[in-house]
Amino acid sequence: MTAYDVIIKPVITETSMDDAQNKKYTFKVAVNANKTQVKLAVEEIFGVEVEKVNIMNVNGKMKRMGRYVGRTAASKKAIVTLTEKSKEIEFFQSL
Repeated sequence: MTAYDVIIKPVITETSMDDAQNKKYTFKVAVNANKTQVKLAVEEIFGVEVEKVNIMNVNGKMKRMGRYVGRTAASKKAIVTLTEKSKEIEFFQSL
């Protein structure tokens, strides 16, 4: 699994943008990825130093279409904290 397979996309919400000022960045990651893989992928893609990775599983929500009930896909979210001496990720600064 390459680094670009592990990191799917950044999570852009009001809370995640507030955390970005404290060098905490939120990404949607592959469901089978672990903390070590996420750390190595972020360091490789963005060229930064990662201090800590927190991962959470996000269950799918129940959705209805008329009388039919279904569930959206489950996903995994990672909050990556960078070290103090590390540079910031430019992607989040340009938004």
